[in-house]
Amino acid sequence: MSPLPIDSADNEERLKKEICNNEAAIEFTAEDELASNKEKNTRREDSLGGLRAEILAEAKSRVNKYI
Repeated sequence: MSPLPIDSADNEERLKKEICNNEAAIEFTAEDELASNKEKNTRREDSLGGLRAEILAEAKSRVNKYI
């Protein structure tokens, strides 16, 4: 099975969805599970930061007409 091609057109929608999912996960996590999910939330935040950076890089490329 070959990997799917990367489609950057939906990055902004993916970012919004991930932020919404992250907020929901934090909101509905029980107190006793909160500590165990801290590492997972850190990874989510790192992922969101990378996606934000990718969107900004693509926007700059469009402005400079590289894309």
